[in-house]
Amino acid sequence: MGPVSDAMTGATRPFGLGYWPLPEDEPRAALNREPIRLVSSDGALVTGIIWTPAHGRTSRTWTLLAHPRGDFSVHYAAPLLAAAGLPVIAFNTRYLNNDTDCLHELAARDVATAHAEALRRGAEVTVLLGNSGGGSLMALAHVDHGIGDAWIGLAAHPGEGVFMGQVIDPSVTDEDDPLSVDPELDMYDPDNGWRPWPQPCSYDPGWVTRYRAAQLERIARIDERARAAVESAAEAREETRALDRTVEPRAWGRGRRRSVNTPYLTIYRTLADPAYLDLSIDPDDRPLGSLFAFPDPLDANYGRGGLARTMTPRGWLSTWSALSSRARLADTIAEVRVPTLLVHPTADTEIRRHQAAEIAAASGATDLTLHELVGAPHYFEGHRREAMDLVVDWLHARFG
Repeated sequence: MGPVSDAMTGATRPFGLGYWPLPEDEPRAALNREPIRLVSSDGALVTGIIWTPAHGRTSRTWTLLAHPRGDFSVHYAAPLLAAAGLPVIAFNTRYLNNDTDCLHELAARDVATAHAEALRRGAEVTVLLGNSGGGSLMALAHVDHGIGDAWIGLAAHPGEGVFMGQVIDPSVTDEDDPLSVDPELDMYDPDNGWRPWPQPCSYDPGWVTRYRAAQLERIARIDERARAAVESAAEAREETRALDRTVEPRAWGRGRRRSVNTPYLTIYRTLADPAYLDLSIDPDDRPLGSLFAFPDPLDANYGRGGLARTMTPRGWLSTWSALSSRARLADTIAEVRVPTLLVHPTADTEIRRHQAAEIAAASGATDLTLHELVGAPHYFEGHRREAMDLVVDWLHARFG
């Protein structure tokens, strides 16, 4: 997506790049940056940058930093951690900038690939660090592959599917019509409490409860379509295996086409969380709006913004379904028993304070720290050095 307007300054900035280093993130230390190209066990390319201090002692504690699809090779945490003597493999999964067919199970395999590289280079302790959607990815990698001696979540949401469950627009009545709407479930309808931006909105708590249930109902309907497509392809594969391609080439060819056919899902209107516009819902320090929209979420909900706009059926089920994705911290964090640090920014427009508390409560770690960084936004702009100081001190206290 191209640049979008910043309503406050009139400037433009790239969409979704809040995790890139800013001028104030200057590490004030000489660093080495080594590009890497790794190949996973199933032949996928994993690229990134290894950040290490240019001078002084280098720790044997290595940090792995990734997101399911974001370019975390230049995440702001990498130079700040390296400046503190901690090597970082900041890398991209095979789904860089493209989650259309993102399978979290394979992205977790890419994390295991980077982990093996850290060990090859002499790491004695490995730390899985996830920012935003990277948190649930790192937890899944730990559970599926048994990797990592510590887990850190920075503004880690409960999983991309769970997040979709709070932002999808339940008022869509026809998945093929982006303007179809059930007015009783429309958060952008004045009768339900909406007021044009930048006025704050006021939604009745009972209406919000019905709205949340309807969000999951829409996801269940999309799941049904996705699962039917996956099952149809699987049935065609079984039928084709029973055919002799040399004896029945035409029937075999028809079955083969059906078995590989992928009907893409177009999922409209995925930026409709009432909490974006009504700060009395799950109150914290956040401003009005969303980091996915500048300035009004309505524009991104109906326009080119939002999330998961085009998905394969299996990609939807693996990544964005609140009901089917395995990348849910509610399911995985109980199995993460290594030392665990959660740093929650209280001005995050996307992740709620109670969600961070719920992740901490469900954790299987006996060594657990939940730290709230007051006033920090989702990508910690203006608070990054403070956040990384917390991480460094926490790691030094446990691993030297």
